[in-house]
Amino acid sequence: MELFSITDVGRRREINEDYLYTSDKPVGNLPNLFIVADGMGGHNAGDYASKHAVDKAVSVIEQYTQEYDAVNILQKAIDDANTYIHQIAKRNSQFKGMGTTFVAVTVDGNHVTAANVGDSRMYIINDFITQITKDHSLVEEMIDMGGIDREAARSHPDKNIITRAVGVKEYVLVDFFDVHIGPAEKLLLCTDGLTNMLKDDEIHKIIVESSSLEKAGRHLIEAANQNGGRDNIAVVLVEPFGGRND
Repeated sequence: MELFSITDVGRRREINEDYLYTSDKPVGNLPNLFIVADGMGGHNAGDYASKHAVDKAVSVIEQYTQEYDAVNILQKAIDDANTYIHQIAKRNSQFKGMGTTFVAVTVDGNHVTAANVGDSRMYIINDFITQITKDHSLVEEMIDMGGIDREAARSHPDKNIITRAVGVKEYVLVDFFDVHIGPAEKLLLCTDGLTNMLKDDEIHKIIVESSSLEKAGRHLIEAANQNGGRDNIAVVLVEPFGGRND
């Protein structure tokens, strides 16, 4: 397995509210774990929400002792992270309304399990780029209802309004995705600081034309910043079968 991760504050923000966690080694009963989170809230609340939600989820996974099941483990972790952030926000006025997107992925052989809340994303990269997660956002609902097309959604004034986030409500609904990955395929996890600055085909071109995951990741950050860098940017690239000699 090959892995590269990077986050950048961008060109418009002073605080980085994106947070990521990666481990290509076992975490609890999971064979590996990759997470991106994009926090939101008032001053200092967004970065607090993303970091502490991820840290709480990882702690839950590390201590999870029941029989291995990726969906159950990730569900428990995100539920506990949601409760943790929600309770802190209720007790502290400066954190009122804080929350975070959350994408968590684990790979077992050629089987990928992804958990998603919000509008951060997971893609599979091969000859094409395929978005696996589905955004929980106002514009995505408008697309589903036929109100706008996907190109118009990129510049819609409400494109940053999300409809689900970890920590905002007492309970959170998590979407799960199960996919199979082939030997030459890669995974991309990212926040909207990347996808709002670059179209999917631009992201795909950078990744497939780069000679390594590190070069691809750094080039994605550079390109997003060159296009405006209006938000924090987080990128996790995973090649599950990379580096193998067999």
